[in-house]
Amino acid sequence: MRVISLFNRLPSRKALRRGLREWSRTDGLTWAFIFKVLLTALLALWLAYRLELPQPSTVLVTVFIVMQPQSGQVLAKSFYRILGTLVGLSVMVLIIALFAQERILLLASLAVWVGLCTAGAARYRDFRGYAFLLAGYTASLIGLPTTSHPENAFMQALWRVLEISLGICCSGMVSAVVLPQTTRTVLHNTLSLRFRDFARMAHDGLSGRLSTEQFEALAARFAAESVGFENLRSASAFEDPHLRQRSGRLASLGSRFMLLNTRFHALHQLLNRLQTRPYVLDTLAPCLDEITALLVPLRDRLPIEADAARLAQRLAERREPLMQSIRTAREQLTQAQLSVEDLLDFNTAAELLYRFADDLHGYASAYATLHGPRPAKTPEPESFTPIANRIAAAVTGLRSALVVGVLGLFWIETAWPSGDSCALAAVLISALSSTSSNPRRYCLQLSVGTLGGALAGFVLVFFVLPQVNGFALLFYALSPVFILGAFLITRPLWAGYGTGLMVWFCSAALPGNMPIYDASVFLNQYLAYLLAAFVAAVAAAVLMPPNRPWMWRRLEQDLRLRVVQAISGKLKGLSSGFDSGTRDLLNQAYVLSTGHTVVQRQFLRWMFLVLEVGHAIIELRHEQENLPNHPCYLESRAWRQAIRAMGRALIRLFIQPGPKHLERALRAVDYAINSAQDARIHQEPNAGHFDHSPLRRVCSYLHFIRTSLLDPNSPLARHQRGRLAERSARLDEL
Repeated sequence: MRVISLFNRLPSRKALRRGLREWSRTDGLTWAFIFKVLLTALLALWLAYRLELPQPSTVLVTVFIVMQPQSGQVLAKSFYRILGTLVGLSVMVLIIALFAQERILLLASLAVWVGLCTAGAARYRDFRGYAFLLAGYTASLIGLPTTSHPENAFMQALWRVLEISLGICCSGMVSAVVLPQTTRTVLHNTLSLRFRDFARMAHDGLSGRLSTEQFEALAARFAAESVGFENLRSASAFEDPHLRQRSGRLASLGSRFMLLNTRFHALHQLLNRLQTRPYVLDTLAPCLDEITALLVPLRDRLPIEADAARLAQRLAERREPLMQSIRTAREQLTQAQLSVEDLLDFNTAAELLYRFADDLHGYASAYATLHGPRPAKTPEPESFTPIANRIAAAVTGLRSALVVGVLGLFWIETAWPSGDSCALAAVLISALSSTSSNPRRYCLQLSVGTLGGALAGFVLVFFVLPQVNGFALLFYALSPVFILGAFLITRPLWAGYGTGLMVWFCSAALPGNMPIYDASVFLNQYLAYLLAAFVAAVAAAVLMPPNRPWMWRRLEQDLRLRVVQAISGKLKGLSSGFDSGTRDLLNQAYVLSTGHTVVQRQFLRWMFLVLEVGHAIIELRHEQENLPNHPCYLESRAWRQAIRAMGRALIRLFIQPGPKHLERALRAVDYAINSAQDARIHQEPNAGHFDHSPLRRVCSYLHFIRTSLLDPNSPLARHQRGRLAERSARLDEL
């Protein structure tokens, strides 16, 4: 009876399957990655010993740096790392040929090359950054050991390239064949989750139930996901031919989502500002209900292609009723004889709502046909435009060059036997920390991981390995350290500990084909690694660390300059480049200001203002580009001259915000609005019909720019208060 009672308490088969499925999606992925790391290390190490490579540790270090959970990322990284390795090999052989007779010049050339590569990795934060990292690391790996014996440089270079290439090939093969975690699945889940969450945000925002905190959090998240989506799309091209053929459609889908998100930002911000005009908002409510009703089915479930197709069809069917609702509401406001500003507010909101519905239809249609046959009208290829501050990248490269130069000079002056290992470790640490948001903390984590690796390596080398006979027992003895390191790497907050543990454990504790058990050499090696990590951490903490106010000011300036790009950049491809660059800058700023809520909120407000003003300017430029052939639309007309003057005033404002520049920009916008209205009333044909009046749409864009500049929640609000205070002081003087 007790056995039966115990059997009844066991979970059912269905519950076990559900639990196993849930585990496979969470912790199961971690253990699958650990298993693949162990298998890759086993294969790479066996081949290194079998081929009698001089430094099997280089093979394993490459494996632990290249391995990633998704196979597409491993293949993409492997491709760019091989390119970087070949470039580093070529450059280092050239440097050795030029300066082999003088170690100081050779070291200076190497430091400059490492600085350039590190700056390139910080500048290009996509897969190209890995090529820069490997170019600097490979040059150091080849050049530093050969300074004493330059005649062996070429053979040393070939051995190092073979070892690195072996590690890369083993990582790519195991990741693609054994328990592959495909980028395609992650990409599909990302698209579904993003579509659902955006539909929920749009529904709640148009219904007036979206709080400011929720809106800001979702805006920051969507900006980060836009950057992550582009990395996934780039990696998928190496993994899946199906996705490689649809890479252009995926890029277009990402651009459409950024445009749709920007359109909703502008509409949501304007609706918030219309809270002070309840009559206008109430009149617009039936038009808003036309869209919110269509978003209800998507807000609580993950959409599939059929859901997107159904939404696109319903949006196409409701386009004419939405237009009729807007006309009816406009007539109602006209009969109520409201002010010109109220009518401009309504026209601007109605134009944004209609364009939002049109963009939502385009995104849903593209989502529905993503995996289907190639559409008859292929969208133009869109490119994601990452933006990085050049001064910050130069500072990162200069910091790395100084660290390598200082440790190299210390090595030469002291004739320390492990000085080359110290300088080489400094190169690798600088490369690994160059893309970190907090390089000081990452270097300290590497130091702690290195110390743990030294303790484990000492026990292993002098107490375990002398008792081991054969490769199987050797790998069995190494496996606990590999498992712990791989587990730490899967945790973003602890990744530095895992990297430091595995990389420098392999560098000093892994036996070569001719094992040497020398305590002094072992201790000197780990002392060199700890010194390099300590010096790199001090340099990252002292020499202009990126997570400090100087960097925040630079990124804020870069955000403001996006408006200058919208005004003066080439119109072709400007919209997608403007969107992606602005969101990439926000994502960088948000990561570098982690823990500083006030700073992050300020960055978000600048992003909202830049997106609103920038997109209004781009739409205004498109409107002027497509004007009909009529005398009132000529470039010599006063309203077009006023728009150009407004552009110059906005450039001055966003380059150097201040009360005087804000007042000048507002006067320029007001003058442009008045000039466009006068031209519409006295010169434009069909001026009474909004749908056929370009100047009415121009007035809407200009009015939206004005309301954005006057928004009390924008970062320009303090300059607005300063402008009012100056006016009050002048009146008091009079």
